[in-house]
Amino acid sequence: MNFFDRMERRWGWLAFPGFLRYFALFQVMVFVLQIFRPEISQALAFDREKIFQGEIWRVVTMFFATGFGRPSLFTILLLFFAVNFVFMVSDGLEGAWGVFKTTLFYYTGIILALVANFSYSEAIPYSGMTLFAASLLAFATLFPKVEILLFLILPVQIRFIGIFTGLGLLLAMVQNPGLIPFFILTFANYLIWAAIPTLRGTAMVLDASKRKKRFNAAKNHASEAFHTCTVCHKTDISEPHMEFRIGTDGEEYCAEHLPE
Repeated sequence: MNFFDRMERRWGWLAFPGFLRYFALFQVMVFVLQIFRPEISQALAFDREKIFQGEIWRVVTMFFATGFGRPSLFTILLLFFAVNFVFMVSDGLEGAWGVFKTTLFYYTGIILALVANFSYSEAIPYSGMTLFAASLLAFATLFPKVEILLFLILPVQIRFIGIFTGLGLLLAMVQNPGLIPFFILTFANYLIWAAIPTLRGTAMVLDASKRKKRFNAAKNHASEAFHTCTVCHKTDISEPHMEFRIGTDGEEYCAEHLPE
């Protein structure tokens, strides 16, 4: 029984099936509210000073305040495809890890995102989207060859979307070195749940493959016969008590077929 199994036996009530689905639907709700109240994002966004002044709701609403920009046909389509994609990611992670472990992954990402935001004097733009990004990377790590139709047109394997996302994060860190601790902290759940176990598993598979090759090579080497009869093809391995001689023609024979 591993660590997560022990936790589930004690804290199983924390499991939240479809957590990421509801998370995405709250994003949709905020998007709809922005159509009527464009300023609502500012009232929901993370602001450390205002939180300390009593606007506690911002520690929750910050994850839904990023939005998709000003409402338009393009943003509506983008939101539609994004929500469907998030649903697929949610189902995939729960299928691979189980509901409890996946829920802990989300909870850990949320807590780390809050800690990271409170560690900086200024709010980090789009920091509420880190949970979606970490979930995407986890899904791409677990199911790299899953293929989706991007905008229902272009077939793309999910690993390429994950690589593109990872490169975007690396570029952001290169451009803003001061944000490196922020990204390490907010994506620690991805490293713990997906990246490190996958690397460890890959290393174990490669090591097992190398051991198998060494074993087969040693086995084949050990099975190479030193003596082989030219006529019946018996060997000193198949007939360890058989006597073998070299004939006048230079060929090797067993005692039964040795020419006179």
